[in-house]
Amino acid sequence: MKKTVLILLLCISALGINSCTDDLNTAPITELTLEELLASDPNAVEGLVSRLYASFALTGPSGPGSSDIVSPDAGEGAFLRAIINLQDFTSDAMKNRWGDDGLDQLTTTSNWDRNNKFFRLFYDRAYYTIPQCNNFLQILEIADFPDEENIVAETRFLRALAYYNLIDVFGKGVLATEENFGQSEALPEATRQQLFDYVESELLAIEPIISTTSSYGRANRYVVDMLLAKLYMNAEVYTGVAEMDKAAVYVNKIINEGGYALEPNFIRLFSSDNEGSSEIIFPLLAESLTSQSFGNTTYIVNGNLSSDTMPLAQFGATEGWTGHRATSAWYGLFGANETDLAASNDVRASLFWTSGHSYEMTDYREWTNGYPATKFRNTSSDGSGNPVAFSGTDFPFYRFADVYLMYAELAINGAEGTSMSDALGYVNDVRDRSNADLISMGDLTEDFIIDERGRELNLEGHRRSDLIRFNRFTGGNYNWPWKGGTANGSSIPDAYKLFPIPATALQANPNLTQNPGF
Repeated sequence: MKKTVLILLLCISALGINSCTDDLNTAPITELTLEELLASDPNAVEGLVSRLYASFALTGPSGPGSSDIVSPDAGEGAFLRAIINLQDFTSDAMKNRWGDDGLDQLTTTSNWDRNNKFFRLFYDRAYYTIPQCNNFLQILEIADFPDEENIVAETRFLRALAYYNLIDVFGKGVLATEENFGQSEALPEATRQQLFDYVESELLAIEPIISTTSSYGRANRYVVDMLLAKLYMNAEVYTGVAEMDKAAVYVNKIINEGGYALEPNFIRLFSSDNEGSSEIIFPLLAESLTSQSFGNTTYIVNGNLSSDTMPLAQFGATEGWTGHRATSAWYGLFGANETDLAASNDVRASLFWTSGHSYEMTDYREWTNGYPATKFRNTSSDGSGNPVAFSGTDFPFYRFADVYLMYAELAINGAEGTSMSDALGYVNDVRDRSNADLISMGDLTEDFIIDERGRELNLEGHRRSDLIRFNRFTGGNYNWPWKGGTANGSSIPDAYKLFPIPATALQANPNLTQNPGF
């Protein structure tokens, strides 16, 4: 059960976790001696593994006010919160109105610099997780535990996942592994290509070893396949060399071998009863009582609610933070105006709160400009459940509908092992699930797929990367509300395909250099 991971986390919190201030300054996940560790029972090892997973779901080991990394607001240092900030607020999907220094610049894709705290928090989170994995791998190398091979593979996957996000958002970093763990000298800068090669080699090494099955919330072979597919689909962005054929290998493995299926009820995927859905390949876990966080789906649910204009209890919440709203670039994919949106039969079109709000976002700081997204909620999919302050809805980090849409994109690009007829069937399966009109072969184009990815996957942490891959993020060939800091959107420089390296990282390691344009 999903709660097992979270309860184990609480049991091991006393083992000692401190904040990091540079890329290697992070306390070990455990301060046990080898003899003590060897004497531990398997549950202790499972607890340590769970702590690594928790780095992607929670902010710290002792409640919503604790943080593994230096952050004046613990909730801001969460991995998931950073993914939403950097992937969705910087794109056409969502805007935030709080006007916070740093977050405001993400919302308007303007005035990015190395001092933005949200770039630092994401960098620090990655370089908190990576040394924890390195330390644990060192321990496992000299210890003997049940299922050790699989635990090693899981740990290497989590490290690769942290590195993958560094590749995607910063394009460089340092390559810290168990081989140089604890090294006092500053590590050399690793290029995007070097980090790509490392992540690729790690995933290829563990893919045939890691179990094909896993408990809910843990990685298995198909989770590894998903990250490999994502790596290869974005390879042309990351390295300049397209790897669509390789991506198709792993997408096909997930489809043909993984045993996943589309969830019949789209709304369940984002409700408190989504645990165990046949569609969720890899979730980030949430629990409203024993492992509360301001940085998991609480940030998404509460951020899109306000007691001023919305009934909080309807979405299972006790608080509304009056913060996030979608723009017409998202809900406009379902209807060109409020009337058309309301008339849509697509279930996904119904997941916006329109009452008291305007269709156009003429002022991104005005709460009633734009529609809050009610895609995520704290109630069960049938609407039942008592309101809670913290979300218990798991975040579907990887899900099967994404795999189908990835297949279609690969087929359109002529990837080996794909067919347009299968792609059409998969896309129509996704659309039929939401009662959207089915499409014909002539409709299945790149323009359609990037729009369908928006309809299906927005607010799930993919949009910025998708727009960059489709060459729609920078420049002015595709504008959205408040892109470049203007109401109708304006061109932004190509430098914005990456974020600036944080000032604290540059200060901590003189071998690091700034990304061009910042």
